[in-house]
Amino acid sequence: MADQEDFADQAMQYMPSLYTAAMRMTRNPSDAEDLVQETYLKAYRAFGGFEEGTNLKAWLYKILTNTFINTYRARQRRPEEADVEDVEELYLYHRLGGGSWPLGRSAEELALERFTDEDVKAALESLPESFRMAVLLADVEGFSYKEIAEIMDVPIGTVMSRLHRGRRALQKALAEFGLERGLVEAHPG
Repeated sequence: MADQEDFADQAMQYMPSLYTAAMRMTRNPSDAEDLVQETYLKAYRAFGGFEEGTNLKAWLYKILTNTFINTYRARQRRPEEADVEDVEELYLYHRLGGGSWPLGRSAEELALERFTDEDVKAALESLPESFRMAVLLADVEGFSYKEIAEIMDVPIGTVMSRLHRGRRALQKALAEFGLERGLVEAHPG
């Protein structure tokens, strides 16, 4: 059992990364601040039940994610619709020229060098929420499948599926951004 007096010492170090995650979730600085504040309030109240020795960062992310889902998602009357089933495997790779890249570097690595951070952010934000969350937690925050499953309260298989489909959709979005901006040339494929 953790002591609430230790809360600030242990939990406050995660505030910048929680705010960054909240910004990616809400896409609005004011909403992100509110979400983080509500997360810390809930975490403080529940800190007495936190088991010392477990992953505090994952616990805070679970509270953040659940608060986002319960509060901000409830505002939406219709669920987000996604049509990512048609995203083919290695979409970005095929659209950018197949195997015509120098050895030792992937097509994705070479293509991403041509994109700005804003391009990547926009592509990430274009993903449906459940895929965006999985990609953010895995690829940006570095959580394991098991931790993501606990944070999102879904089975590991669902995490793996969402992460796979989210990454494919991200590849497609990046390819489209690249083509629109003339960063890459269209290749027949």
